[in-house]
Amino acid sequence: MLGANIGTTVTAQIIAFKLTDVALPLVGVGMFMKILSKREKVRYWGDFLLGFGLLFFGMLVMQDGIMPLRDAPWVTDIFVQFSKIPVLGVLVGAVMTMIFQSSSATVGLVIALASTGVVDFPGAAALVLGDNIGTTITAQLASIGTSVSAKRVARAHFLFNFFGVCIVLTIFPYFVQFVDSITPGDPMRMTAGAVPYAARHVANLHTIFNVTNCLLFLPFLGALGWVSALITPGEEKPRIFRLESLAPTIFETPSFALDEARQELDYMGSEVFRMLSVAEKPLLDNKGTEKLLEEIDKTENIVDSLQKEINTYLTELSRISITEKQSREVFSMLQIVSNLERIGDHCESIGKLCKRRNEFNLDFSEEGRKELSLIYHHTQMFLKTVVDAITDTPGDLMEQVQSFEPKLNAMRWEMRVNHMERLKTAKCHADAGLIFVDILTSFEKIGDHAYNIAESLSGLTLGGPRELRYAAV
Repeated sequence: MLGANIGTTVTAQIIAFKLTDVALPLVGVGMFMKILSKREKVRYWGDFLLGFGLLFFGMLVMQDGIMPLRDAPWVTDIFVQFSKIPVLGVLVGAVMTMIFQSSSATVGLVIALASTGVVDFPGAAALVLGDNIGTTITAQLASIGTSVSAKRVARAHFLFNFFGVCIVLTIFPYFVQFVDSITPGDPMRMTAGAVPYAARHVANLHTIFNVTNCLLFLPFLGALGWVSALITPGEEKPRIFRLESLAPTIFETPSFALDEARQELDYMGSEVFRMLSVAEKPLLDNKGTEKLLEEIDKTENIVDSLQKEINTYLTELSRISITEKQSREVFSMLQIVSNLERIGDHCESIGKLCKRRNEFNLDFSEEGRKELSLIYHHTQMFLKTVVDAITDTPGDLMEQVQSFEPKLNAMRWEMRVNHMERLKTAKCHADAGLIFVDILTSFEKIGDHAYNIAESLSGLTLGGPRELRYAAV
């Protein structure tokens, strides 16, 4: 949140550069790159240049449109009040941002007003301070209907900016004077019908306020979080992913859409890995594990929801115009989603087997528990290696997993043989033995699906026999 406040000031700094003379050439070059080039990266650069060109051309048009207001006495009388009564300017700036739904748009308009001499620098400063409050109110409205955490972040954002503006208002003349003293030029001097230094003064004030505010409140983040939690009561519900929350326009840039899907795939993988991690204590200890088993069931519901939503999203993405490479990536992601969901099912099966063991008051032998601990930790390392590779796939991923799966299969076979020997010598109860064998099978299946994921990540399979074989178990 603090970083976002500082980052949003970069737009004002860019607008303050006088690049209006190259605005239309940038639009032309960007348009040609976007239309004529077949290379995806070149088209992205075209979008970049086109956007910047339109930004500066829009500033030029806005300044030309505002210029006549400078000669209207009633307009100048209103803006003069902002210098005399800064609180009034803050209120107007906040309302403007709420209307525009964009703090950058408000700052751009203030820069245009100041550059044409319609509003003086102190008045522009008050409007910019109001902009910082208005953007938090917009966030408050956007948080309606969202999670408790999102509401608390919105409240904290409001408190952070509101108190920062209140502090600056108490020293407003000195703050404006300080910004003026470190910024070259006179923000009030008009040259050739314009105020050339006003834009940089407004941009610097915006940046200095946000940087100073962040530094001031940085030591009090804990208190800020406590206050926001106090005024926003409630408990956080488990996160159920909904891909509808993504803007539909993201499909216009398939690479961005794939990045979003990859991030959610990574989240799904982390939830599946958490299921396996939670299963450790119930697996090795049959006392006091009811809540952990319930957590496995709840997480399985989240994983199922993720599978449905990501599949729907990727299917819709595959229907638009995408490159062959992107199409292969979508197919691989669909395979990964399926395998992750199956791993979640097997983790749930392990939880149910542990619950059944507890209900019948069964227990494994000491040797059996040691073997389960051994195969569990091997499977956990196997799955972690694969899940960590979802967003950053190493070149030697297949070499890593090829050392995991054969060992996992060998462990399962050896443990089954050992278990049969224990049954013969009555070291293990027959009913507990059936559960033991089923748990070993679940670990083997988790390894199979983890291997499938590694193949998909490495691009070695496109639905070959191995993937189809294990997708059905």
